[in-house]
Amino acid sequence: MNKTALITGATAGIGEATALALAKNGYNIIITGRRAALLEKLKAKILSETNAEVLSLCFDVRKHSEVRQAVSSLETKWKQIDVLVNNAGLSVGLNHIDKGEIDDWERMIDTNIKGLLYVTREVSPLMVERKTGHIINIASIAGKEVYESGNVYCATKHAVDALSKSMRIDLLHDNIKVTNIAPGMVETEFSIVRFKGDKERADKVYQGLTPLFAQDIAEAILFAVTRPAHVCINDMLIMPTAQAAVAYLRRT
Repeated sequence: MNKTALITGATAGIGEATALALAKNGYNIIITGRRAALLEKLKAKILSETNAEVLSLCFDVRKHSEVRQAVSSLETKWKQIDVLVNNAGLSVGLNHIDKGEIDDWERMIDTNIKGLLYVTREVSPLMVERKTGHIINIASIAGKEVYESGNVYCATKHAVDALSKSMRIDLLHDNIKVTNIAPGMVETEFSIVRFKGDKERADKVYQGLTPLFAQDIAEAILFAVTRPAHVCINDMLIMPTAQAAVAYLRRT
């Protein structure tokens, strides 16, 4: 019998790649996101390329009422969630703290911290009830280090790092694994969102080097969730070869 994975932010990037990777490796998939058309496109792709069953749920992780309604509405078989991938997240703006835009701050805090908490609060009791499960939190190198103008984004990813450690302890006696995955530079929609649609500026971020790609992180997630029952990968920091630390890059 296939296991079931729920992936937030599955409409692009790491979430999309993870849904495909898990579907190809024996998981039925619940894909979630805010863009219904992209969810349906991904659903069709998974169904055409794998033997997995797929359920798409369109909701905004920033709204607890929507999260609660989506999870509570699941049929019994879909509530047997073995893996939760808290992937939904974003960075918006790149300003010094004195010039920060409040709306940018709130979008990052509401998505990266509160959204992760809302989804975890609704899904984790289903795991606790069954005394089995694995929560994957997608953090960032920005949750390990800080950099100029990264202030609030770094703060939110430091929060994810801390929450992962706390969840691991809180859920220890319920046999729930928790893994924190912290990527360095990954070429996804990340920079386009950060620069609010300025693709030219976003493309410059990756010029002269080979960054990580969504598939690289999906493979790391697959590795973590396929370890034996007695093994839990607590924390994984993944960098492109061309990036030694958050602000140390080798461009050619």
